[in-house]
Amino acid sequence: MPANAAPAQSGCETRTNNTYDKLLECVRLEGVREHQAALQAIADANGGNRAEGTAGYAASVDYVLGVLAAAGWDAEKVPFQYEATDTLLRQLTPVDATYPTGYFSGIGEGDVTGGVIPVDVKLTGDRVNSSGCEASDFAGLDFSGPNDIALIQRGACNFSFKAINAEAAGAEAVIIFNQGDTIGTGDRTGLFIGTLGGPNVVDIPVLGASFAQGEALAAPGATAHVKLEFVTKSSYNVIAELPGRNDDNVVMAGAHLDSVPTGPGINDNGSGSAALLEIAQVTSKLRPENTIRFAWWGAEELGLVGSTQWVAQQSQAELDRIALYLNFDMIGSPNYMFMVYDTDESSGQAPASVPIPEGSAAIERVFESFYTLRGEPYDDAQLSRRSDYQAFSDNGIPFGGLFTGAEVRKTAAQQAIWGGVADQEFDPCYHTTCDTYANNNDHALEVNSDAVAFAVMTFAHSTEAVNGVPGKKVPGSFTIPAPAGPEHTFAGPLGGDSVHDHDHEAQAS
Repeated sequence: MPANAAPAQSGCETRTNNTYDKLLECVRLEGVREHQAALQAIADANGGNRAEGTAGYAASVDYVLGVLAAAGWDAEKVPFQYEATDTLLRQLTPVDATYPTGYFSGIGEGDVTGGVIPVDVKLTGDRVNSSGCEASDFAGLDFSGPNDIALIQRGACNFSFKAINAEAAGAEAVIIFNQGDTIGTGDRTGLFIGTLGGPNVVDIPVLGASFAQGEALAAPGATAHVKLEFVTKSSYNVIAELPGRNDDNVVMAGAHLDSVPTGPGINDNGSGSAALLEIAQVTSKLRPENTIRFAWWGAEELGLVGSTQWVAQQSQAELDRIALYLNFDMIGSPNYMFMVYDTDESSGQAPASVPIPEGSAAIERVFESFYTLRGEPYDDAQLSRRSDYQAFSDNGIPFGGLFTGAEVRKTAAQQAIWGGVADQEFDPCYHTTCDTYANNNDHALEVNSDAVAFAVMTFAHSTEAVNGVPGKKVPGSFTIPAPAGPEHTFAGPLGGDSVHDHDHEAQAS
């Protein structure tokens, strides 16, 4: 083998990659993409997604466990429970179709099969309407039966008014579908859900639907099955460890494994999940100074449930063992820019709801130094409590992470720095069916996979800069540069309004 040739992948998995050079030459884009291809195949075989509570998620857990077992990691699936819903929106006639849906807050349970009654809807023209806003909208409509479903269009008034009026008219369930018009830069056509503004506003189920689904449900003679039941569900996180000499100083990194129900989730978050798997395979022979712990979280898309539950399951003594947490959620967006969680607040103050434990800024500097080493410009991602670092932050554990953007649009200034397409979302397929294996930028994913490995290697040897616990120098001769500094391309005093808008529920207005 030529002296400058990288070892075969099998060689990478069997040798001790205990220097930066050895590790980084073995963390390969091809390996990360192989794991993403496996997650895509799982979604293809299970209804097109890997969402929490589905066979696709269960198969994703099994895949991760299989890879880790083959690599020699100590891995297990750790159960957790959470409050959830069984929700169904199925049209029975004149077509038979089951629709993606979600429920509005402040409602009751119900299981209703019956006729769909449109309430003053407007399906053509500008579609401006006041459907269900007044009690008079229900006059002349027969809601006297035992299983009547009110079909109401978004627009003109609070959702609570629409739901309260429907319940008063005698409806046993409500479907509120999107308006079907354009306001500002967004089309109000897709599936949406919202809030009724408080608890127990009505005692009947209120589900959301897209405009196209509303059109279908408004057909004469339409019938449907609407179901909403509050239940306790069980799921799993995958937790894996590589023991270190100091088992009381744990370096933890995580990525959520579940997708949304509408797609396979190969960038969100097959990218972070696959990068951790690739790194696990090529670090299995390490004997690190500090214990390394990787996590693949469940139910993130339901509101950070898996990570929050796992942290809640730990005693204070166990939490005290965790030196830091690294989070990797969407690191290969097709219209990417490189971003590091702004834990030093150099681009603006973090929200008061996001405590930044001491030591977190040192984590940010490690990622910034890596980008500087690679000659890659980077920027700050403002903290927003919208990914799995939240529970660690809330419990005083230093944290950091990477992000390449979701549904926010790239500016012309950002295009000039990172390329791509201005005025297009960083990830145009965010939370949609097209978040497939093709929804990727190879350069972003390759650089960020190396960045993840670089940080894990750094902190596996020493977390002294973060929590004061002495460690050891990474073997070999390797010069780490000082950070070049963020680009400050966002609005705000220093450009600090970040794009870390990784929402888990649609907010209606």
